[in-house]
Amino acid sequence: MSGSFDPSEHPHIRYNPLRDDWVLVSPHRSKRPWQGQVEKAEEAVIPRHDPKNPLCPGATRPNGKVNPNYEGTYVFTNDFQAILEETPKPEPSDDPLFQTAQAQGTCKVMCFHPWSDITLPLMELKDIRKVVDTWAEINADLGKTYTWVQIFENRGSAMGCSNPHPHCQVWSSSFLPNELAAKERTQRVYKEKHGKPLLVDYLDKELKKQERLVLETAHWVWLVPYWAVWPYETMLLPRRHVLRIEDLTDEERNDLALMLKKLLTKYDNLFETSCPYSMGWHGAPTGEWLKKDCSHWQLHALYYPPLLRSATVKKFMVGYEMLAQPQRDLTAEQAADKLKKLPDQHYKEKKG
Repeated sequence: MSGSFDPSEHPHIRYNPLRDDWVLVSPHRSKRPWQGQVEKAEEAVIPRHDPKNPLCPGATRPNGKVNPNYEGTYVFTNDFQAILEETPKPEPSDDPLFQTAQAQGTCKVMCFHPWSDITLPLMELKDIRKVVDTWAEINADLGKTYTWVQIFENRGSAMGCSNPHPHCQVWSSSFLPNELAAKERTQRVYKEKHGKPLLVDYLDKELKKQERLVLETAHWVWLVPYWAVWPYETMLLPRRHVLRIEDLTDEERNDLALMLKKLLTKYDNLFETSCPYSMGWHGAPTGEWLKKDCSHWQLHALYYPPLLRSATVKKFMVGYEMLAQPQRDLTAEQAADKLKKLPDQHYKEKKG
């Protein structure tokens, strides 16, 4: 193929320094006839309070426990935990191909709001600020005991969420999970080599390039990572070097509430539907790591929406993605530009 390279036209691979791997970008595939098709999904009518919903205030959960009539956020131990606090230690193995190690921890459920018919972008700023504060409190509390505390939200049935009530989960573990073990290594090596935290350096360069930024506030920057895999994957970063979410100042927390409302509004406006996604916070490890130098870490949140062309068409990680490496059809720059141009007013509020 003759001519000069054009990243918006020609296939190429991009390096992800956080994972130490690559993603295949195939922008020419966006010329397929169906690209850009928009189909509005019908959204179910959700009652504000359903006494049969185990996440609602006053409801009885499967284990027989009754929720209090909470008015803000509410945190409880998951009735079906993936990790348990007390588990026996496996016998050691001399075989390098059959290794087992102990896994201890606890899993929490955190309700954002007492109403089931509301989502974060439609909540008032004061209520979103309560969510931020609860995230910080639970990370600090569980972090006293456990090596890793993973705050994450699966929103929408497309991401396996079976309950529409606004909530997230928090899984804490005695071990450092795979994704974070990789980030621990790559960020440490980068700071040792370049003298600056990887994501601090990265944000400085993105602010200068202005190619993948979507939203900016006084203390936060929302962008599409250069190495993004999912079609509209984004990263949320504080402007200041921050290790863990509980380290955020009062002003940074207020501003984070504002940023969350703005960015999630844009996501919903993308295809005029309550946008499904998986999101999570990554910061410095906790537990025994609280006594170690973790200055190579930088707090950040990741958003992975699966939608590709419309509210009803999503990206699947299959075939080549599962057997070779991740692949995407539009560039990070194209995704950032589309997100940036979306209205700031939520489509539901506009129609109302």
